Amino acid sequence: MTDPQMTAPGKTTRDGDARPLDRALRARTARLTGGLSPHATAAALTDWGLHLARAPERQMALAWHGWETAMRLGHFTLASLIPGNQPPEPPFRPRPEDHRFAHPGWAKPPYSQMQQGFLATQDWWEAATAGLSGMQAQNAARSRFMIRQALDMFSPSNIPATNPEIVETTLANGGANLVRGAQSLMRDLRDETSEPALQKGRDLACTPGQVVFRNAICELIQYAPQGAEVHPEPVLIVPAWIMKYYILDLSRHNSLINWLAGQGHTVFAISWCNPTAEQRDLGLDDYRRSGVMAALDAVTRICPDSRVHLAGYCLGGTMATIAAATMAREGDDRLASLTLLAAQTDFVEAGELMLFLDESQIAFLEDMMWEQGYLDTTQMAGAFRALRSEDLIWSRAVSRYLLGQEEIATDMGVWNADATRMPARMHSDYLRGLFLENRLSGGRFAVEGRVIALRDIRVPLFVLGTEKDHIAPWRSVYKAKLFTDTELDFVLASSGHNGGIVSEPGHPHRHFRASRRMPGDLYCDPDTWLASQEPRPGSWWPHWGDWLAERSGPKGPTPAMGAPDDGLPPLEPAPGRYVFQG
Repeated sequence: MTDPQMTAPGKTTRDGDARPLDRALRARTARLTGGLSPHATAAALTDWGLHLARAPERQMALAWHGWETAMRLGHFTLASLIPGNQPPEPPFRPRPEDHRFAHPGWAKPPYSQMQQGFLATQDWWEAATAGLSGMQAQNAARSRFMIRQALDMFSPSNIPATNPEIVETTLANGGANLVRGAQSLMRDLRDETSEPALQKGRDLACTPGQVVFRNAICELIQYAPQGAEVHPEPVLIVPAWIMKYYILDLSRHNSLINWLAGQGHTVFAISWCNPTAEQRDLGLDDYRRSGVMAALDAVTRICPDSRVHLAGYCLGGTMATIAAATMAREGDDRLASLTLLAAQTDFVEAGELMLFLDESQIAFLEDMMWEQGYLDTTQMAGAFRALRSEDLIWSRAVSRYLLGQEEIATDMGVWNADATRMPARMHSDYLRGLFLENRLSGGRFAVEGRVIALRDIRVPLFVLGTEKDHIAPWRSVYKAKLFTDTELDFVLASSGHNGGIVSEPGHPHRHFRASRRMPGDLYCDPDTWLASQEPRPGSWWPHWGDWLAERSGPKGPTPAMGAPDDGLPPLEPAPGRYVFQG
C-alpha cells in the first residue's frame, strides 16, 4: 500500500526528508558538483563579503597591504633586472609543504617575477579572507580554502610557457615529454587501468595468516606466529572502514602487523568489505556489532581465558573507543588495553575535513547517497585530494601530463589509489553523530538506546598523534586526556596521518615524544606538554611494543590457527577476499 506521506503534496517521508523528486534533483546536482554543496559555498562567500563590506577600516588595511605588496614586487623586479647585481632576496616564500617552485629555474628572471607575483597574490588573499568580527569562523576558513583552490588553478607552475622546468624539459626532449603526457591523459580519460606492479597478497598485504571468520561486513585475519612462543594476550586491530586495511600491512619491511607478530604477539586484523548499494542501510552500530564485537568474540574463542589488546587506526580507533566504552558500561572485562592511532574522540577541532561539513553539506551528501546507496570512492578521494590540491592534483598533473613522467609504483601509492565505498547510512551516521554534533565526547552518543561515557573506560590507553596530521590533528587526538581518567600514554610521532603510522624502525628522520598520565594527575594542555617533551630519535613502534609487553603475561605456547572445534576453521589464506573487492 502506498504511504500517504510519500504522495501527498507538501508532505515529507518518514525520515523527515523532502519528496523523492526533490531528493533526486539535488542528487543530480551533487553529481555535477562532486558532492560539494553550492549552498554552503554561497553562504560562506556571502558571509565573508557582507562582513567585509561593513568594515571600512579593514578595507583600507587591505588596500595598504596591496600597495606595500606592489612596492615590494617592484623593488624585487628592478633589482633582479640590473646587470651584474646580486640576486635579491625574494619578498615572498612558498609554504613549507608547497613544492611547486623547487626547480632552480624559478630563481631566475622572468620566472622569478611570475613566481613572486603569484605568491604575492596568494598572500594578499590570505589577509583578505582572515576572520572578521561577527563572521562565522568556519565560513572564514571555507572562504580562504575556496580562494586558495581558485588561485592554484592559475599558478604559473601549471602553464607550460611559464614553468621553467617544463620549458627546459621540452627543449631537451624535443617535445617528446608532451607527447607522452598527452598519451597518459588519454589513457586516464578513458579510465584505462593497468595491473599495478605491486600486487596484494604478493608484495602488499603479504604477512602470512588465515581468514578465520567472515560475515557480510568484515573478515577476521589471524596472522601466523613468528616464534615458538607468544604473549597470551592477542592484539586485535581495527582499521578505518573508509580505507583498505593493508595500510597497516604494506610491504614486508614496513608492515606494522608483520613487525608486531615478530615481537611475540598473536595478531588479528579486521578487513572490511567494500559495500555495494544493497548494503546501503548498514549503520555505525552495525559495524560495531557485526564488525568489532563479532571479531572480538571470535578472538576470545580462539584465545580463551585471555584478555585482548584492542587497537584502532583513524576512524577505526574511534569505533574501538565506542566499543570499549560500551563494554565498560556492560561490565564486559575482556580488554587488556586500548590503543588509538591517529584516532579522535572529540571532533570540535577535527582538521581541514571540517571545511566540508555543515548541515547543508551533509544533507547534500545524503541526497547523493540516497540515489546511489553509498558514497563512491571517487567522491571521498576527491575531498582528500582537494585538501592538498597543490601536490595531489596540480603537481601530479604537471608531472604526468606536461613533464611526461611515468608514476613510479610505491606501496603507499597503490594503497592510496585502492579506495573503498561507504554505505549511505553509515556515512551519514558518523558525519552527523561524530563530526557535526560531536556526541561522543559531549556525553550524547547512545549505543542500544543508552548513552555511553568515555570515563567508564578503565583499561590502560596508548594514544598516538602525528605532528603533520591534517585528518586527525594531534591536538585533537590529545583531547582523549580530557575525557578519560585511566592510565594514558600519549605519543606524538613525526610525519603525517599515514606516514607517521607507517614508521618502521630504521626509517630515516623519524622521532617521537612520549609521556604517561596516571589516574588523578592534573591536566596539561597540549602546547605546554609539547614544550616539556624532548624528541626521541627513531620509530615509535618499539615504544609501543614495550608498552604492550609490559601489559601482557609471560610468553607461552602459540594458539592454534582458528578454532575448528568451535566453529571457526581457517577459511582461506590472508589477505582474504574482501581486500580484493573493487
